[in-house]
Amino acid sequence: MRITVLGAGSWGTTVASVLTRRDHESLIWARSPAAAEEINTKHTNGRYLDGFPLPSRLRATADLAEAAGHAELLVVGVPTGAFRSALEQVRPDLHPWIPVVSLSKGLERDSLLRMTEVIKEVLPGHPAAALTGPNLAKEIMSGMAAATVIATEDRTVAAEIQRVFRRGLLRVYTNHDVIGCEVGGALKNVVAIATGIAQGLGVGDNTRAGVISRGLAELTTLAVAMGGEPSTLAGLAGMGDLVATCISPHSRNRYVGEQLGRGRSLDDILAEMGQVAEGVKTVHAAVRLADQHGLAMPITRTIHRVVSGDLTAERAYDGLLRSHPAGHESEPG
Repeated sequence: MRITVLGAGSWGTTVASVLTRRDHESLIWARSPAAAEEINTKHTNGRYLDGFPLPSRLRATADLAEAAGHAELLVVGVPTGAFRSALEQVRPDLHPWIPVVSLSKGLERDSLLRMTEVIKEVLPGHPAAALTGPNLAKEIMSGMAAATVIATEDRTVAAEIQRVFRRGLLRVYTNHDVIGCEVGGALKNVVAIATGIAQGLGVGDNTRAGVISRGLAELTTLAVAMGGEPSTLAGLAGMGDLVATCISPHSRNRYVGEQLGRGRSLDDILAEMGQVAEGVKTVHAAVRLADQHGLAMPITRTIHRVVSGDLTAERAYDGLLRSHPAGHESEPG
């Protein structure tokens, strides 16, 4: 199958590499012509995956029209802030009806839409799916075992995409609950910032475990309020992705939180990284969704205040878990 991956960041490049090794004819679109040239000639992506050789058969281009016209399956791995624009630009050259898979974990800041909703809005008639789960790019590039989820309402499409992606130690599951999968993937980044702050402050593993657990309760509550299924958040797209993102040193969102906990400014952290930490943007949309559904979500609201500059990381943890009386554990908050 001819597959195009939009976005040559760490995860987009990893997915393109996995698909190439599955003997698909994969083409990756890079915004930078220099990055595309590096992939084509050196078979590396030093900025995002330094030290990891890429398949020699993987091709790259900086031409969006070429990338779109190549695709029998389109995989979109650009940051959420550029997601809609990328789809609008490829639309004129995209073959009709081909499936579109989102790799991007977040919410559109102004519309509050999930990425599959953006796909349906910009590319009507194209089956929309999301690939999500605990998928740290460098571990997969190293050949370590991992599991992921293809989320789409069309089970026939899900089974076909599952077949396309499955390779070696990458175990691919399907799930019809797109809402639950996408909300879990988006909100875990916010909780990862919170646990990163705990790491930076050195407040202890008990606190981090408490924040992860109550964070899971928050994202489950929001997902259910939006129409998702609670069981989804106990699986790979919820708890699995949450744990990996909160504890891994490879997690960008956890790193942002850790640096905030050490007293650095958010602007300095993001400038140094040169990469997108989706939780920083997602938290603004998450708070608006919490308001719409009348949900407390104290961890999310606290992180919103921190990234907005209204609250220091240290003060945020001076009572994050005791901001109001605790009720039954099954209740939100």
